[in-house]
Amino acid sequence: MQSFANIRSISYLKSHAAQISEDLQLNGSPFVITQNGEASIVIESIQQFQEKEALIAALKIIALGEKDRLENKGLTAEESRAQLRAVHHLRR
Repeated sequence: MQSFANIRSISYLKSHAAQISEDLQLNGSPFVITQNGEASIVIESIQQFQEKEALIAALKIIALGEKDRLENKGLTAEESRAQLRAVHHLRR
């Protein structure tokens, strides 16, 4: 598991939400918020969230492609090139 430098209590979050937001914008390190001494939530910047979501989407596409490849549902490189040539020829 990743270690976090910014570990704060939920009471700190309640009283310093604006400061946490500023810190996220400045250095980008996520905050781990604890409740009763246990990690409860992670707060990250919107940029980090969007990058993570894009990465997850890309990994899902790769996994689907690999599944199709293993089931022989894909095209060979030559078949793909032939399709591209045909589309290109039609657009002329």
